[in-house]
Amino acid sequence: MYTALKKITKALIPKKFLLKHEFALRRLFAIQYLGTKHHCEICKTKLNRFIKLKPNDLLCPACGSRSRTRRLYHLLLKDNALQGNVLHFSPSRSLYRVYKKIEAMSYVSTDFENEFVADYTLDIRKIDFKDQYFDTIICYHILEHIEEDFVAMKELYRVLSPNGKCYIQTPFKDGNIYEDASMVSESERFKAFGQKDHVRLYSIEGLKERLERVGFKVSILTFTPQEEDVLLGYQSPETVLIASKT
Repeated sequence: MYTALKKITKALIPKKFLLKHEFALRRLFAIQYLGTKHHCEICKTKLNRFIKLKPNDLLCPACGSRSRTRRLYHLLLKDNALQGNVLHFSPSRSLYRVYKKIEAMSYVSTDFENEFVADYTLDIRKIDFKDQYFDTIICYHILEHIEEDFVAMKELYRVLSPNGKCYIQTPFKDGNIYEDASMVSESERFKAFGQKDHVRLYSIEGLKERLERVGFKVSILTFTPQEEDVLLGYQSPETVLIASKT
């Protein structure tokens, strides 16, 4: 139902209007979902249920946050990472709205292909900031889109401060990284990698090894199912890589 309603809304209402009034429209839509069984940490809304999305995701009707977005927000708060200079690639609008209001950090949001709401247009392969500038980098579901991923990783390493952290996530598979540069059409990439604009499938260990080759020290954070998952709308298991210089 939600997916069909979203398509109809996007077809009938101009994009600029939707972006400007999205939060108010979502709040109105979310009235039917209000309750006490669940809680969105990002928008602080109490819900009777999240919206189920295929294949395995939960959407907050009030702010549009997905499961991984809510866990990321929780993780960054826990790590006290939302301060100093923060670089965020292709931010979800739910996080963008919250992060723009945090006075303790200088928030640099960027989207290279104009698909997300952001204040900069930075190429991850050539980040136009000085060395060691950022205290926190959020690179969620970006690297699987980048053909020259080693170039991107080197840039992430260059602009990260000595005591900073880079939070990285992609879709993961078991075994080895799977990539094939001969697959260039959208149909080929969709069949091979699961999405028309993906160029590879990382394994957890494979991505860790590539990040280490450019100099990062990498820790693997794996979340297993917990009781709080139901309340907060998390989907487990889930893995995040945290890359640092120390």
